[in-house]
Amino acid sequence: MTATPGSTNSRDLASSGDPGALLGDAGTLVLLTRLSRRVYRAAGDGVLGMTMKAFLLLNHVREESGVPQRWLSDALCIDANNTVLLLNEAERAGWVERRRDPVDRRHHLVQRTVEGTKALRAAEHAMGGVQDAVLDRLTLTQRRLLHDLLCAALIDHEGPVA
Repeated sequence: MTATPGSTNSRDLASSGDPGALLGDAGTLVLLTRLSRRVYRAAGDGVLGMTMKAFLLLNHVREESGVPQRWLSDALCIDANNTVLLLNEAERAGWVERRRDPVDRRHHLVQRTVEGTKALRAAEHAMGGVQDAVLDRLTLTQRRLLHDLLCAALIDHEGPVA
C-alpha cells in the first residue's frame, strides 16, 4: 500500500499510538465479536439478575404463543443438549414453561411465563445501562443507525427483529 502525500496508512496510525488504528484494520465480524464480548463482560449475572444466555433465551420466547424448542437451539446457536440445560434453569426460575406441541406431540413449545416477562423487563432496564456503557462513544443517531444495520443483517436469518 503506497501512501499519497498528506495521507496516512493504517500501519502509520498503528505505530503512532492511535488506539483506533488497529480497530480500523479489523474486519467487521471481528469488531462485532469484540463488541459482543464487551457486552458479555459488562452484563454479568449481578447486573441483569440472570445470565446473558437466559436473557437471550427470554428475548426469543413469547408469552402468548410458544416457540419450538428446536428453533431456540438454532436461534441461540447452541446444541440441543445445551438448550435443554438452559431451559431447565429458566424453568426452575419460573421464567418459562415447556408444553407438548399439540400438532406434533414429539416436540415441545416453550412459552415465557408472566414471571419470565417481569424478569426480562427488569433485565432489559439494566441492559440500558450496559448499552450506554458499551456504546458511550456513539451519538444517538449513530446508535440508531447501528441498530438498524444489525436488524437488516439479521432479518433473513432470525425473522423479524425488534
